[in-house]
Amino acid sequence: MSPNGTKGTVSGSIGHALSMLFLPRQLPESWGGARPLVRLEQQLERERDQLPLWVPVALGCGIAIWFNLANPAWWLAFMSLSGSMALLALLSGKGSRVRKALFWFCLLSAIGCGLIWFRSWLVAAPVLERPVVTLFNAEIERVQPVLARDMVRLTLQTGEHAQLPPRVRVNVPLKHTHAGLQNGALIQLRARLMPPAMPALPGAYDFSERAWFQGLGATGQALGPIKILRPADPWFALSHYRQKLSAHVQMQMAGAAGAIGATLATGDRGAIAEEDAEAMRRSGLAHLLSISGLHVTAIVGAVYLLILRILAIFPPLALRFRLPVLAAGCAALAAVIYTLMTGAQVPTIRACVAALLILVALMLGRSAITLRMVAAGALFVLILWPEALVGPSFQLSFAAVTAIIALHEHPKIKLLFALREEPLLRRLGRIIFSLFLTGLVVEIALMPIALFHFHKAGLYGALANIIAIPLTTFVIMPLEALALLLDGAGLGAPVWWLCEKALSSLIALAHFVSSRPGAVTLLPSLPIMAFGLVLLAGMWFCLWRERWRLCALIPVIIGVWMIYTNRAPDIYITGDGRHVAIRNDQDELAMLRTRSGDFIRDMILENAGIDGQSQALENWRDAQCNADACLVTLTRNGREWTLLATRSSHYISALALSAACRRADIVVSERYLPASCQPRWIKADRNLLSRVGGMTIDLEKKRISTALAWSGKHVWTRYRSDDPIAKDMVAKGNVSKDREPRDTDQ
Repeated sequence: MSPNGTKGTVSGSIGHALSMLFLPRQLPESWGGARPLVRLEQQLERERDQLPLWVPVALGCGIAIWFNLANPAWWLAFMSLSGSMALLALLSGKGSRVRKALFWFCLLSAIGCGLIWFRSWLVAAPVLERPVVTLFNAEIERVQPVLARDMVRLTLQTGEHAQLPPRVRVNVPLKHTHAGLQNGALIQLRARLMPPAMPALPGAYDFSERAWFQGLGATGQALGPIKILRPADPWFALSHYRQKLSAHVQMQMAGAAGAIGATLATGDRGAIAEEDAEAMRRSGLAHLLSISGLHVTAIVGAVYLLILRILAIFPPLALRFRLPVLAAGCAALAAVIYTLMTGAQVPTIRACVAALLILVALMLGRSAITLRMVAAGALFVLILWPEALVGPSFQLSFAAVTAIIALHEHPKIKLLFALREEPLLRRLGRIIFSLFLTGLVVEIALMPIALFHFHKAGLYGALANIIAIPLTTFVIMPLEALALLLDGAGLGAPVWWLCEKALSSLIALAHFVSSRPGAVTLLPSLPIMAFGLVLLAGMWFCLWRERWRLCALIPVIIGVWMIYTNRAPDIYITGDGRHVAIRNDQDELAMLRTRSGDFIRDMILENAGIDGQSQALENWRDAQCNADACLVTLTRNGREWTLLATRSSHYISALALSAACRRADIVVSERYLPASCQPRWIKADRNLLSRVGGMTIDLEKKRISTALAWSGKHVWTRYRSDDPIAKDMVAKGNVSKDREPRDTDQ
């Protein structure tokens, strides 16, 4: 017997290893009557192998807090509170796993908040204050062809230019491009530049945030031809080789097949037509267009097996060296080269790091595909690029991989999918079922993320991926690699033909699935709280192994209830005040300006959760429009609301405008309206919109949501929130008491 009363672990005896045994001395004496804490301690003891998986979660919590609080005082308060709780847990007792877990979680959360704060300061760069048209010299940093939109996108270093940010991005029409536009070239161009766009609506895509962390101070359009002042060094212009490879692939395969083939080879998505890209998104196959885990895995696996088989042919090598180690080294080199060739984007780097970790595990003889590998990859990304946490790419990729591994680590699933001696048809059916079940779990895991970021999610993706993933991994990519290899001898044409047919089948599958009734679920912008609860539930369920993982049902039910009861707004107003959209009871959307452009129209439809086309507001029965304005009457909960929106730059007399304002509850305009314009509820003119950004209005709840209230006033936002009404709207998310709508008879 050991001193603590447990049995020894001698050979042949029945006992437990001391390192694996829950020790009662870990519990402080003061906890003698605290049964819930004792149970929690016992539970964490059983889950001790899973505790390291929560390290990136704790770090991510601090990063998420930083993005959502958007105030240095709150950041300091959060870091101080987390540090205090960590110190209290450290000093209150020793040996307790609960206190250790609390200490590390609080400490890592504080570190995460400080890390993203430091990162935002580290990448800080000047931002253009107002639109300008200027002639300037710049060095090309990155070339990104966008052939589907007939342009090339250049990221430029402007150097010491006094009036411009050091880094800008410019779109160049194809007619002004030439072969000299390569990385490292010094050029002279005339362009119209403007500050990075902020979200047009609450919950819409915020390019200004992404631009801040990329160091972009302005974006714009090139005007006229571009002059080459100094050509690029061809030996170091990697983009030149990437473009040549992309052009070569598109020459071998025509149309959409060539565009997607170039994407798989080089990561160049610019040639994919919008209808094909939309079909891939709606069918749940868009992940095939983003060079990430699937593609890197295919390259690594193919190189590993090929090198292993080739080296095994030579007995001197097979007898003297560990061939798996040599093959893993070659596969790692291939992964790095493929990552560089496809542009070294964050998702590709993330997949490359994961592949390298797997190869290292294979070299060491350890299990490679584990949740600890996923946690290590997530920790690596969060330390280097903490801003990636709030992006859809990070969330989608890690959610998918975590769900897959958690599914296949379950003992019953392991038993179900294990290889065994059985008839061929039965084995094939087991493989197909495993693909379907895996795809279904991935779709469930990704659905809340897709709904939050894109307001849409595919329903048939699990079925489509049963065909698409094996087709891409085992047919398309090997054929494309073989064709490129045979092109060195001029023998690749037959293989290119086969590859084109396979890619055409993939595109046809995407269009077929996306056109089925009910293929896509659309929802308006989700509450951040609901999204956070669902994510927390998913992590709780996947990262624990014991039965208490079922507690995840509680936040899931609450989050789904919040999503289900979330009512779509009635009115959408963009941040410039030019575009207004109104929803009726039949979920139809009418636009104030019919020439709003595809981007604005699609963005509003997406945020409204409507899969269809918008109408012209002037064609509505309850709208009265002329060349200058529209007057619309809406009925909600038995109350009539009157909205007045201007839609021209023509002169309107102050007297007529003031009279119209008094008859309206809501007035929207891209102009600065005079003080005499006093509607019954709210005046959303340029003065207010410049302070709070775009807004949505729910007439039933009399609630206004603003872009500033949604995203917060971070360093990259350019709202002027010094207006007391605007401050109240930001603080409460609705109108203040002194701005309640007056009755119509007043």
